[in-house]
Amino acid sequence: MAYIERRVSRRRDAGGRMRENVRYKVRYRDSAGTAHSETVLRRTDAERRKAEIEVGLGRGTWQDPKRGEVLLKQWVAEWLPTRHDLRATTKARLELTMAKQVLPRFGSAKIGGITNGEIRGWVSDLLTAGLLAASTRKAVFALRQTLEAAIADGRILHNPADKVPLPSERQKRARYLSQQEVERLVSELRDRDRALVLVGAYGGLRWGEAAGLRRRDIDPLRSRIRVEGTAVQLGGTITLDNEPKTARSKRSVPLARSVMRRIEHHLDEYVDADPNSLVFTAPGGGPLFRAWSQNTLAPAARRAHLEGITFHGLRHSFVAIMVAAGCNVREVSEWAGHNSVAFTLTRYGGLFEDGTDAAVDRLDALLAPS
Repeated sequence: MAYIERRVSRRRDAGGRMRENVRYKVRYRDSAGTAHSETVLRRTDAERRKAEIEVGLGRGTWQDPKRGEVLLKQWVAEWLPTRHDLRATTKARLELTMAKQVLPRFGSAKIGGITNGEIRGWVSDLLTAGLLAASTRKAVFALRQTLEAAIADGRILHNPADKVPLPSERQKRARYLSQQEVERLVSELRDRDRALVLVGAYGGLRWGEAAGLRRRDIDPLRSRIRVEGTAVQLGGTITLDNEPKTARSKRSVPLARSVMRRIEHHLDEYVDADPNSLVFTAPGGGPLFRAWSQNTLAPAARRAHLEGITFHGLRHSFVAIMVAAGCNVREVSEWAGHNSVAFTLTRYGGLFEDGTDAAVDRLDALLAPS
């Protein structure tokens, strides 16, 4: 059990008079028998703290307040290296968000002292400074993850980053290219660059999936592309054969035979016969960097009067072309490697034919009086 000890000290003030300073020390032992003490100024505060400690010890929810005195920057340095569950790119983005938004504000704060009100004020300051809503949300999510780990480690009881109002993230309207626009873009590229646009627009591959594609992944006989791995670029380094974004990202994508013939032309002209050879490489050899989009795709898009199209925009175009070809939502979701059919419907639902009129006709046929 806890008990309160009244402590009195004496000292002379500036006028030479002796003064008494009274403090109240709450002493107790934790469940392991370790002695602790906390000092407060008022008796009422000591009584309140004594009651809190006794309830916590009785329920098994007591936590050593000293464990919450670690600075956030120290806790982040300890916590981030343990995030083995994250993909390399995701971890790199988390580290960048911590360095640019979270630590400048809370790095020198004790994790047990960060309040919900302070986080709300920080969110307002980020938005006032012009940070995009999406980036602001990511910053709060990063702080929330960090503090959630501190709870699991027994350093704090509650997460002050919970229940923080977040700005709405406006979904940008996806930019689609029609088949005719895809071909116009392709015509503005050098021969060796054309196949990369084809696998984006007609195969729906993500950049990392296309950059990591190997000859063995192309199946001309069945007119398929197998997505088995992905290239990951971190700074000036590219690693190959990484696990794809999600389990559903591993997939076999059908290609029109006419498109596959053009892919075969690329293989014959620019790719070694070794099954492990990369399908797309830099002009001097080696993996292709993301700068290809800025240096090669963007100028070609301007020449084709398709300004603003990105490699991910080609992936949007793939979905639109598949829908135009009569593919259903399950097929499109599977071939695009989306995490779920629900995501496909949420993101691209407007592309699929609205069957409402047909449903009315069917209901009439069922419910019409005989």
